[in-house]
Amino acid sequence: MRKWNPSSVRQTCEAAVTTLRHSPGLGRLTTVRFASQFGDGLFQAALGGAILFNPEREPEPIAIAAGFAVLLLPYSVIGPFAGALLDRWDRRAVLLWANLLRGSLILVTAALLFAGASETPLLLLALAAIGVSRFVLAGVSASLPHVVRQSWLVPTNSVLATVGSAFSAIGAGTAVAVIEVVGEGDVGSGTAVAVGALGSVIAAWAVSKFGRRALGPVVDDDAGSTATLGTISAVLGGLRTGGIAVWQSPGVTTAMIGIGTHRIVFGVNTLVMVLILRGPDSGTALPGGLAGFGVAVGATASGMLLAALATPWIIPRLGRPRTVTLGLVFATAVQLTLITTLWQPLLLVGAFLLGFAGQSIKLTGDAAMQIEIDDDRRGQVFALQDTVFNIAFCAALAAAATVIEPDGHSLGLVLAAGGVYVLGLVAIGVNSRRPIPESG
Repeated sequence: MRKWNPSSVRQTCEAAVTTLRHSPGLGRLTTVRFASQFGDGLFQAALGGAILFNPEREPEPIAIAAGFAVLLLPYSVIGPFAGALLDRWDRRAVLLWANLLRGSLILVTAALLFAGASETPLLLLALAAIGVSRFVLAGVSASLPHVVRQSWLVPTNSVLATVGSAFSAIGAGTAVAVIEVVGEGDVGSGTAVAVGALGSVIAAWAVSKFGRRALGPVVDDDAGSTATLGTISAVLGGLRTGGIAVWQSPGVTTAMIGIGTHRIVFGVNTLVMVLILRGPDSGTALPGGLAGFGVAVGATASGMLLAALATPWIIPRLGRPRTVTLGLVFATAVQLTLITTLWQPLLLVGAFLLGFAGQSIKLTGDAAMQIEIDDDRRGQVFALQDTVFNIAFCAALAAAATVIEPDGHSLGLVLAAGGVYVLGLVAIGVNSRRPIPESG
């Protein structure tokens, strides 16, 4: 193994910037991603301020889990089927209309907040807006190989995915700042939500600059007349097709196991963090409430940014399956040492380190899917990945909500989450020893 060169990270970033500068298509797709994620971060943080951290509404753990389920699970059910559209319809048109729809939903949500609407219509609109957002991100990921050569997929995707997550954190920070200036409550949250619509407008403008079919998928002209009818059967078979594609590629299966495992633990830790931050002053100088949650999000985003710099250097030396495995081993150690303290300062350190581990696994999975999955099935696999993300997260939240203490201090639950990491490692070991299925 070659020794680490201190300048390698800097060289990787410089080369990625050079690639971005010489590829107008990549620049436009980057704008779509960053603008979308900025708006998403702002939108979700503003809703969190209006619902999760509003003293007048303060929900119980079960209600928090239900809220997350309402936001994510319905899309998780239709995600793989929607992925079939990304492999059949012009991705440029899908991304354009999805951004316009999301912007409209965000503005309607802001209007309801100004009117003091109850939580039910707010959650239903958030369900739709965040569902569209996940669809947009899956489309951007599936489109990336059309604007950058394969040899640069790993470093480019690493930088774009993680910096995009940083944009989400910046959006969340913007929401907190707007609420601080305008004032807490529905008016401040509504103002912050309305600002989030700018991300959708900018993303729609950027994607409109692409030509028809510039983002794929590649479809024979002779098949164009039957594309619409074919889409119906493609949508119905989306889940099965995406699952088969993952199973036929053990490297992608390993990545999916790693991603799903981490999201289960992330769901448990999220509920723990929300309840601890919402409780009485812990005696530290760190903020609580929405501001404290913003600090936790920032810590996680910082770890993800570090992963963007390190992962392109790690993957060529360890390989994709081993990178996922070591990421889970590292995450297990963090969970069982720092998170088990249930002390806010160390929880924030743990959030940083788990952000690094989780994003390393996610970026490795993205690279495996972009390299090992054919273009005509890539959209379905990325949509399936989003489904794994959301179902694992919501299932963990729901299970944790039934046993967690009201103040979040549940050591047994945190230890059980560490055990989930161990089970994920066992599953990866079993998967690495199975024969490679023949593609049919």
